[in-house]
Amino acid sequence: MFLEFFESKGHLALKSFSLVPHNDNSLLLINSGMAPLKPYFTGQEIPPRKRVTTCQKCIRTGDIENIGKTARHGTFFEMLGNFSFGDYFKQEAIAWSWEFLTQVVGLDPDRLYPSVYLEDDEAFDIWNKEIGIPAERIFRFGKEDNFWEHGAGPCGPCSEIYYDRGEKYGCGKPGCTVGCECDRYIEVWNNVFTQFENDGHGNYTELSQKNIDTGMGLERLAVVVQDADSLFTVDTNKALLDRVCELAGKKYLEDPKTDMSLRIVTDHIKSCTFMISDGIMPSNEGRGYVLRRLLRRAARHGRLLGIEGRFLANLSETVISMSKDGYPELDEKKAMIFKVLSEEEDKFNKTIDQGLGILQDMEAALEAAGSKTLSGEDAFKLYDTYGFPLDLTKEILEEKGFAIDEDGFTACMKKQKETARAARKTTNYMGADATVYDEIDPAVTTGFVGYDHLEYVSKITVLTTPDELVEALTDGQEGTIITEETPFYGTMGGQQADTGIIRTDTAEFTVNDVIHLKGGKVGHVGVVTSGMFKTGDQVKLIVNRTNRADTCKNHSATHLLQKALRTVLGSHVEQAGSLVTADRLRFDFTHFSAMTPEEITQVEAIVNAEIANGLEVETRVMSIEDAKKSGAMALFGEKYGDSVRVVSMGEFSRELCGGTHVKNTGSISAFKIVSEGGIAAGVRRIEALTGEGVFRYYREVEKELHEAAAAAKTDAAGLVKKIQTLFADIKALQSENEKLKSRLAKDALGDVMDDIKEIGGVKVLTAKLEGVDMNGLRNLGDQLKEKLGEGVVVLASAAEGKVNLIAMATDAAMKAGAHAGNLIKSIAGGVGGGGGGRPNMAQAGGKNPAGIDDCLKKAEEVLKEQVK
Repeated sequence: MFLEFFESKGHLALKSFSLVPHNDNSLLLINSGMAPLKPYFTGQEIPPRKRVTTCQKCIRTGDIENIGKTARHGTFFEMLGNFSFGDYFKQEAIAWSWEFLTQVVGLDPDRLYPSVYLEDDEAFDIWNKEIGIPAERIFRFGKEDNFWEHGAGPCGPCSEIYYDRGEKYGCGKPGCTVGCECDRYIEVWNNVFTQFENDGHGNYTELSQKNIDTGMGLERLAVVVQDADSLFTVDTNKALLDRVCELAGKKYLEDPKTDMSLRIVTDHIKSCTFMISDGIMPSNEGRGYVLRRLLRRAARHGRLLGIEGRFLANLSETVISMSKDGYPELDEKKAMIFKVLSEEEDKFNKTIDQGLGILQDMEAALEAAGSKTLSGEDAFKLYDTYGFPLDLTKEILEEKGFAIDEDGFTACMKKQKETARAARKTTNYMGADATVYDEIDPAVTTGFVGYDHLEYVSKITVLTTPDELVEALTDGQEGTIITEETPFYGTMGGQQADTGIIRTDTAEFTVNDVIHLKGGKVGHVGVVTSGMFKTGDQVKLIVNRTNRADTCKNHSATHLLQKALRTVLGSHVEQAGSLVTADRLRFDFTHFSAMTPEEITQVEAIVNAEIANGLEVETRVMSIEDAKKSGAMALFGEKYGDSVRVVSMGEFSRELCGGTHVKNTGSISAFKIVSEGGIAAGVRRIEALTGEGVFRYYREVEKELHEAAAAAKTDAAGLVKKIQTLFADIKALQSENEKLKSRLAKDALGDVMDDIKEIGGVKVLTAKLEGVDMNGLRNLGDQLKEKLGEGVVVLASAAEGKVNLIAMATDAAMKAGAHAGNLIKSIAGGVGGGGGGRPNMAQAGGKNPAGIDDCLKKAEEVLKEQVK
């Protein structure tokens, strides 16, 4: 009725969007009718029409602990909405909401009460003057109730419509009216008028495009229309509740504790069924964790109700039969839903008995210790070892008056994540890395059709997340898809994997890597960019043509390169490894000296000649013996099966190879070696480019050449001559600079010959200078030594906050016992440094110029000891 009514008002009725938000990291699950339409409200996307109406499935788990405790809370609901993107505004929105409720649904107008935002006189006047509601029946509420905003961004006032359900639902208190917390006045409709932009600091400006976002909970309207006492007793939910009662052998509204469990199972199985139908799989994080919590909570309360064995899939069948008309995907994915529910229930059942036993022991220990709080470590043990979500442990303990140290639990969780991140590797009993792929049925295999096809239709056999086998992957999830056949080449033999996409009519998966798994399986690793994939789906696998073509060019070039190297360097050349990507090729080979520039040029010329010759590339499958007879080169040390693939490029090259290649060498177009070097004893490595990569390389070289010429203020042709001139100028300037520095050092030294002392018959000259580098000190030391004739020279200079120290001793001084190296070692600590050297000359550096004077005094003391 709702959708047809708004279609009659020019709205486009859209199907419910998936519960998985598309390109929206702010939400785990779709929780309102507006949420999937956000891009239309923000202007990021153009809506299919300016007026849209939907019935959107939603899940809210913010108050999951309250579900079941009251009959007012539920996790799953359907939100009816009509939306305007810059089209109609308050007048139409209010008029149509009133028309639908009173004329289409037939609610009593005298039992409907609108509310408006305190300052929204415009909305008040529409209700009062145009709809004809008396002023005393229109309620004005403040920001908390009637203004929608979430931080910065579009926001605005809203107008709600309440329905008076009668005194039997009321609290009976005097003054009970709209806004009371009791169940008498129930809000059934909310018109949000998005007309302002909040800058995040409480400053509001009018939006040029005003929007309407209205919502009405379908179940709430059903509560009103059917005069049901709660969400759980409207016809659809009541049918499911009755089925739970039947399985449990219990009656509703006889025992409050039983009622709570009945409501939890009823609500949660509905949410779980819808979540799985949208490809959400149980896991330990994100929306998968929300699902796992709901599933395990339902499973536990089923046990409390006395339901024997597995029952979730059985209940799910009731959900599907009641909802499949509006949501056909439930019926389409029925088999998958049942399988996921049964497997998860089995997993939980295996651990719950053990976990409950452990929890009972923990409770007994708490009682014995007189404590009422379970430690975070114990709560984490239950989560980590027995699969108890924190809220489940909390719920069980609350029933018995215990609490949990939640901060301690969070700290344990954080520590585990950090440990896992640091370790990352686990091994199985075979000693190999244990991965999710070990769990795949060994009978699953993949046929490779990529030599002849770049697009192919096949069926999904296996889906995994990074750590679990799953029945579905959905929007935003990373994972691996395995199909019966694939045109995608998986990384092997040095050739990097293809990239591309896998798609159905409603979903798309970006393939970032392709891997070979045990048993002939090929895994397409990537991320779901839209929609959902499930096992059994027919999919189209599409290889990125450009990436494949460029990879083929580089792979075929490695074959030509190997033959050219053997021709130029000799038959000792063997392939020792290779890497072929779309961007470049890397080829490792046995050779015992660096290639000369002439040899590199020669190899390049041979490869380019064979590219120009346009050799046909032929591939034949033959026995290993026939391949060897044909002269095909095999990889050194490689093991081959009975049949091998031989790739021939004319008569020039013939190799055993499983990779993909060009059809004619002419399509490689060009080849360029960009580096050659050693990587191990007797092993060299060449890196090279082909095709567009070569032209891109030369464009870069040309760009750098022109930039260098511009910096040197000349053109490309004159650059060499200009560089030679600049080097000559630099040499002349350096020589001039050294002369000036020497002169300055002499000037800084002054007439120090008057300061010569004699210690133990040896002449000693110590001097402190400013701003002289080590080179300058050495020159000065040599000059002073000559002037001195025989003796010891010790010089210290502070330059740029550092200290340079030098000591020199002549032959006669050394004979007398002087030792420049030991002298420097003894005094360098005084300037915060260290050094040493030979008996005739030593130097040191330091960081403390303030210690120079003491350092030179100490030099005289050390020398006294040396020449005793």
